[in-house]
Amino acid sequence: METAGIGEARLDDIPQLCALLAELFAQEADFTGDIARQQRGLRLILDSPECGRVYCASQAGIVIGMVSILFTVSTAEGSRAAWLEDMVVDPAWRGHGIGRRLLQHALDEARLAGCTRITLLTDDDNHKAMRLYGRAGFERSAMVPFRLKL
Repeated sequence: METAGIGEARLDDIPQLCALLAELFAQEADFTGDIARQQRGLRLILDSPECGRVYCASQAGIVIGMVSILFTVSTAEGSRAAWLEDMVVDPAWRGHGIGRRLLQHALDEARLAGCTRITLLTDDDNHKAMRLYGRAGFERSAMVPFRLKL
């Protein structure tokens, strides 16, 4: 099997990225898919590199996985920090190391962007994802997420 390439997403990748996000949001308890919102959100990131980056894994021109990082500033760290968002691999490609490679690419790019910490959220029953993140060095935080929709 040919190795998938990993690189920055482009505007013309948005339809394929939205299909992956639909897959992701079908699994997540807190979110539901809405293609118009996902298109808008992806475009905001892709049009504003200071905001974040979207990376995709592609095989023969088909996007088979994605991950995004969003930038912020941490007063605790005294530096730039990142949120890892929207990590998803097409179900047909899971188990081939695509997720591990996407995650490592995002971590490397966050470091290059000057981030000293990266944070993520995952559903508490997504044990496969938790194992992946743990193997990459992530540790559970004592912090509890709260959310308010504005």
